[in-house]
Amino acid sequence: MTPAPRHVERALHERVEIVPYDPAWPALFAAEVVHLRALLPAELIGRIEHFGSTAVPGLAAKPIIDMLVEVRSMEDVARRIAPLLQAEGYEFFWRAPEHGLPGMDYAWFIRRDAAGRRTHHIHFLQAGSSEWERLLFRDYLRAHPEAARAYGELKQRIAAEHPDDRVAYAKAKTRFVREAMRAARRKPR
Repeated sequence: MTPAPRHVERALHERVEIVPYDPAWPALFAAEVVHLRALLPAELIGRIEHFGSTAVPGLAAKPIIDMLVEVRSMEDVARRIAPLLQAEGYEFFWRAPEHGLPGMDYAWFIRRDAAGRRTHHIHFLQAGSSEWERLLFRDYLRAHPEAARAYGELKQRIAAEHPDDRVAYAKAKTRFVREAMRAARRKPR
């Protein structure tokens, strides 16, 4: 088994820090939208959404802006978008559709500030990807402040238990997210 690339190892073992909601987060999202639209060819990208905890007013979160960017194809991401973002210092991550098969069905980038801290996670998805359902979770938490508060408390507890293990941190949130998604799907739209 070959070792993971250095940037992947670094990303997996960075400290998980949860901070109180920062009202500047929507503006940081908006500024990155402007930057991406200026940098990337317009014909390659569609809608751009703010999701994750920084998109929920009042919710404690990792101070990293999560974004979903619609693309025509993952091939465009690999061949045209990744080189442009990597030239700007973004770190490129991707997942194959099935282990051992060529291709890519999910790609994301980490943007860092001058001190090396993560500032943005930028996820690229095709229009029909099931990953767009993440917006249901965001919208559910926005509409249910009590659920958002409980989620924030859970994340703070889990971050204290797994401060240097992002995989364990993510797995420990799974049950809450799954239950919230079930509730979100039951609500009439």
